[in-house]
Amino acid sequence: MKRPATSARRIVNNFSDELHNPQNQLRQRVLVRKWLNHVTLGWLAVVFAWAYWPTVRRLCIVWSDHADYSHGFLVVPLAIGFLWIRRDRKPVMVAPAPILGVGILLLSLGMRYVGLRYSLESFDGYSLIVWVVGMTLLFWGVAYLRWALPTILFLFFMVPLPFQVERLMSVPLQYLATSMSSFCLQCLVQPALAEGTTILLGNHELQVEQSCSGLRMFLGAVALAFAYLIATRRERWEQFLLLASVVPVALFANMTRIVITGLAFQYLDDEAFVRRMSHDLAGLFMIPFAALLFAGVLLYLSWLFPTVQLVGMDELMDRNRAEKLTPRMTAK
Repeated sequence: MKRPATSARRIVNNFSDELHNPQNQLRQRVLVRKWLNHVTLGWLAVVFAWAYWPTVRRLCIVWSDHADYSHGFLVVPLAIGFLWIRRDRKPVMVAPAPILGVGILLLSLGMRYVGLRYSLESFDGYSLIVWVVGMTLLFWGVAYLRWALPTILFLFFMVPLPFQVERLMSVPLQYLATSMSSFCLQCLVQPALAEGTTILLGNHELQVEQSCSGLRMFLGAVALAFAYLIATRRERWEQFLLLASVVPVALFANMTRIVITGLAFQYLDDEAFVRRMSHDLAGLFMIPFAALLFAGVLLYLSWLFPTVQLVGMDELMDRNRAEKLTPRMTAK
């Protein structure tokens, strides 16, 4: 009769020792904290979906209706892919910054209120990105934010520019595209004359509208360059050269579109087909064409600045010895 009591007392003592073990207590605290973090993250995700669903819906409408921002559908999948590519640089330690994170979340809600109150759709869209920054700080900390910051900045490409900024950029691009395209047509022995944003081409008048200003090419080229810099590891000077090449690539791509349209008006009789080609078909192929031009810039830079492998003197001498010994060994 004593053995069961002794064994039961031993089990109770072992269980109490495990409860009072500092390592077990620390492990339990970590598990409880992880569980609370998951619950809090899920709750905030529900709040985010409820609060920002109208904003996401408006952004999708803009992406589908405006050709200048049709690339918005690709921004979030590409951002997730960039995080996967950069996973080897992810910080090992997690140090959440709850006070700073909550402050940034409140700032995003304030931005959303201002955007809705004064009908500032772009401001409302930017508040969504600020929300992502706050969530990163709240659950993972400053080190994780530093790691994910390039990807978070890439999210700005999914939000349309404010109307004033878009107008300020598109008008100069219209005049520049008109003058460049007219000059190129003249070089191709075409009777082209630029007047404002109109190209007088023989018996035709080619209107360079705001949709043909090149803003779409510019935003697409900037997004391509930024995406490439995030996905690859380049030196600072290479990054500067790649970003500097964005403007000429966008201008040349848009000029090519207008010149092809002008030549089609000159040599094709079906005017309806030419107009549809200039707005629909050319719009589909210009972003890939800009990507091809950007790839050409990368190839030119790699040829202009080739990668050189630095080899020490000892390694060089070992290679020379190996080259000298190789013929003798093969002769035997």
